[in-house]
Amino acid sequence: METWIDRLMDTLGAPGAGIAVALENLFPPIPSEVVLPLAGFAAATGRMDLFAALLWTTAGSTVGALALYGVGALLGRERTVALAGKLPLVKVSDIERTEAWFARHGTKAVFFGRMVPLFRSLISVPAGVERMSLPVFLALTALGSAIWNTAFVLAGYLLGDNWEQVTGYVSVYSKAVLVAAAGAVVCFVAVRLIRPGRGGRRARRPGGRAGSRGGPERP
Repeated sequence: METWIDRLMDTLGAPGAGIAVALENLFPPIPSEVVLPLAGFAAATGRMDLFAALLWTTAGSTVGALALYGVGALLGRERTVALAGKLPLVKVSDIERTEAWFARHGTKAVFFGRMVPLFRSLISVPAGVERMSLPVFLALTALGSAIWNTAFVLAGYLLGDNWEQVTGYVSVYSKAVLVAAAGAVVCFVAVRLIRPGRGGRRARRPGGRAGSRGGPERP
């Protein structure tokens, strides 16, 4: 992977770094902790301009996120609810709570999510499902990505031949995030098995109100 990214940058320069980062959003096996410091190292050796590396990697992050936003927008709420209803242990009410949370904290989630491995890609999908304002989504994505990318590109630039040290630190951070996510999933499954209950399916009514199926809506 490192060799392929290095060759891409050798061939295209800073735009190659941007393409690699865009693909990283769509294909998580391409790690940003390798692409970004390697781009910084390439800038330190004169193979590309540092400012161009920052600009193109941020543009790549934004384009990749926009593609996933489009996936969420095409999927839409109704398909999301239908798919969720078919998953074991998942209730439609879980989706509704997630929607309510995203309505309150969506802007912060998109911005800070750009600095969290795994979630930096996934957060674009619910933003598309909920049809977050596209200018707001792009602005938050570009700003959050610029902060993340700048930190790692500059680290690679300053470390020079030792740029690979960055990947070690980020690997620890990524593993901590994955462990926390796995723990959250385990807790969710445990609670759902202990207290299964029944998740009422709710349909949106005209005017944005939601009511339970199979019964009159309470005033």
